[in-house]
Amino acid sequence: MSSRSFVCVIDPLISLNPKKDSSIAMMESAQSRGWKVGVIEDGGLHWSTGSGVRAHVVWIAIDRASKPWYAEVGREEVALKDLDAVIMRKDPPFDAEFVTATWLLEQAEREGARVFNSPRAIRDHNEKFTIAQFEQFVVPTLVSRNAVQLRSFLDQHPDAIAKPLDGMGGTSIFRLKKGDQNIGVILETLTDYGRKTAMIQRYIPEIVDGDKRVLLINGEPVPYCLARLPKEGEHRGNLAAGGTGRAQPLSESDWHIARTLGPELKKRGLLLVGLDIIGQNLTEVNVTSPTCFREIMDQTGFPVADTFVQAVDHALQESR
Repeated sequence: MSSRSFVCVIDPLISLNPKKDSSIAMMESAQSRGWKVGVIEDGGLHWSTGSGVRAHVVWIAIDRASKPWYAEVGREEVALKDLDAVIMRKDPPFDAEFVTATWLLEQAEREGARVFNSPRAIRDHNEKFTIAQFEQFVVPTLVSRNAVQLRSFLDQHPDAIAKPLDGMGGTSIFRLKKGDQNIGVILETLTDYGRKTAMIQRYIPEIVDGDKRVLLINGEPVPYCLARLPKEGEHRGNLAAGGTGRAQPLSESDWHIARTLGPELKKRGLLLVGLDIIGQNLTEVNVTSPTCFREIMDQTGFPVADTFVQAVDHALQESR
């Protein structure tokens, strides 16, 4: 190819919001560098004997001032090993098809493709449960599908948050208080009557000051986070749940958590990570498609997308 290619494995383009979407921000940055930008939508990846992992790529030109925000400039089937950078940006749910996509991308890596984040690392780091590896930053937490254990946790911590291990955007997150008559049905719903594992954590009252998204790029913290503030009457700060985003400098404890986790997660093949921090407590480690680029860029001027694309460029140069 005449110029470098930057191709995202992504949800349907029509579903993306150009005012907020981080994937669009990074593709726009790559385009500004003269890179050829493309996308691989659902079902676009495939493997066959003799040909390896290939994909149907839609090449696009981005202009956020236009409607739609992109123009299709070509389509072709290519081997992933012939692309410069493949960026996994498909949102959860982390279902069988998501796992299959990581298998295909990992096979493409064996054939010479450069994929960010590492497909194996994405698969190995559940965004809720990875906090268990950094327990020094975590409030009392239980991961179980046993209703007796979950109720016992609530006896010890009578104000708690319960959530599924595979959710995103604040879906199915419940605040439980001891004595609530709905506890039984909530636990039945979360665990599917004991068939699915869930997480329960002591409630962190600092959520009123925001659920902070701290971005790590190539192991280094972005100096601003996005504090996602719950709307009135809500316990969830997620933007998808109606929260409001306020960009702010990292606190001393944010820096400490980010600098502790950053080098280790980088070694594991995670070029881009979104840490969720409430108060001084780590609550999630997001590795599938971390967001909040646009909000931080718009409110602070810090070039998050450019920093990410520079990190991809640096990784490609190192891999030569």
